[in-house]
Amino acid sequence: MKTRDLVHVALFAALMAVLGLLPPLALPFIPVPITAQTLGVMLAGSILGARKGLLSLLLFHLLVAAGLPLLAGGNGGLAVYVGPTGGFFVGFLPAAFLIGWLTERAWSRLSVPLAFAINVLGGICVLYAVGIPWLAVAAKLPLAKAALGSLVFVPGDCVKAALAASAAVTLKRAWPLIQPPRAASPAAPPPSSA
Repeated sequence: MKTRDLVHVALFAALMAVLGLLPPLALPFIPVPITAQTLGVMLAGSILGARKGLLSLLLFHLLVAAGLPLLAGGNGGLAVYVGPTGGFFVGFLPAAFLIGWLTERAWSRLSVPLAFAINVLGGICVLYAVGIPWLAVAAKLPLAKAALGSLVFVPGDCVKAALAASAAVTLKRAWPLIQPPRAASPAAPPPSSA
């Protein structure tokens, strides 16, 4: 990995920490607050791609696991993983990877609507698929109640997906950090039989 790539990974881990400084909005009916950090997950995948996006979130996980209070509300340490928000936190990893992987595959035709769909799939569907069952177990809630309570996050997460999509397409044009997929090298011509 090049030095530039390491800087990008560290920069997005720092972005996640900065987004954690924004105060979370607590909801009375579910023990999961509204935070800005899911926007960071979407941006990491959309702008860095699968590998670097995942690495930036892994670095962020290591810092939080080491006890740094980088999550929204000043949370950190290993206890985060077993709490009601632990599934969403763990879901950051596959969400960023999937967003990055799909963005890389769609690179040549990436548009805001396509990038939005990719961010919804990874940043909402995958994140909720990991976070909601975890929430149900940790908070001792029926799965249906945990899922229903999580629906309140969807409109805000759609706004975050739109912001991430717009940023990804703008940066693709101005300063792309994801390299376009390489075309397959042409096969060598068969040796002549003369």
